[in-house]
Amino acid sequence: MERLAKRGVELAYVTLHVGLDTFRPVEAGDPREHHIHTEYAVLPPETAQAVRRARARGGRVVAVGTTSVRTLESAALGRDGEVEAYRGDTGLMILPGHEFRAVDAMVTNFHLPRSTLLMLVSAFSGKELIDAAYAEAVRERYRFYSFGDAMLLL
Repeated sequence: MERLAKRGVELAYVTLHVGLDTFRPVEAGDPREHHIHTEYAVLPPETAQAVRRARARGGRVVAVGTTSVRTLESAALGRDGEVEAYRGDTGLMILPGHEFRAVDAMVTNFHLPRSTLLMLVSAFSGKELIDAAYAEAVRERYRFYSFGDAMLLL
């Protein structure tokens, strides 16, 4: 941790209590018609402060996991992109067209087709880039799902 701090890197924590519906496939023809579940999220004041410090020095906010992305983006909703401490339910479904306000990069798994998680990463990096990454992952026999390989999206 000390080495990271010397490089201006801070680690901060969020919590999202993931429900089983996270893994339920999107069956609606139009994903906007998919009813997403709500999950309980916590973004402590210390984490909100760390995000603000990173922004102030021109740094990036890198979320590890789509659950962290949903929590950070929920904490920035309706606040002109300013991340504030947050505690409560979130039903935020991130689809292509979403304007990311809190997250600049993410590390995440390769998600299953027709999942809200795959739609989230497509919203972040663009469907074409994600499709190409997934084609490469299939070709190279990467592991998918929660215990699989991961990717860094910038």
